[in-house]
Amino acid sequence: MSPPASSPLAPDIAARWDSLLDHVAGKVRSAGVFAEVTRLEHALEAGAKASAAPASYRLFLDAGRAWVALFTADRYLSQSIEQDLVHTGDKLPELLEEELVDLGFLGLGNPSALLGVEHFRDPQKFFTFRTPLPIDLNQLEKNAQESAAVALLAYEACFRRLGDMETNENQ
Repeated sequence: MSPPASSPLAPDIAARWDSLLDHVAGKVRSAGVFAEVTRLEHALEAGAKASAAPASYRLFLDAGRAWVALFTADRYLSQSIEQDLVHTGDKLPELLEEELVDLGFLGLGNPSALLGVEHFRDPQKFFTFRTPLPIDLNQLEKNAQESAAVALLAYEACFRRLGDMETNENQ
């Protein structure tokens, strides 16, 4: 799966962003909840460990903002997530907030700042769930590293139990 295209970064921002990604990669690898964690150019991709179809979580830049997202090319996997939400009546922002609180995001900022979840099919034909991160790209400090890592882990925890993101034999 290829990452979304992003606009060129100023060299100083690119260096700080790449340092942030390296930190996040180490933290999420040690959590053991992803199949693999791969550094891409100005992005981090973490494979879903047990989904019924290929899917990946990403931390990336788009339109001058940092994002955390779930991508899959599989229509049925995306629909299974949607159907689960309809069936249970759960709202993604509320599920995400619960995971953020459980993972300690309160110490890093307001979890409500991360509650917008966009869902669409992108130009590369990937079904996408994404949330902007409250990170100032001009001031990527340690708090931003921790916020990004916790957000990626919360996204995985939020989506893992939805639809076919965790196959029966792995539950």
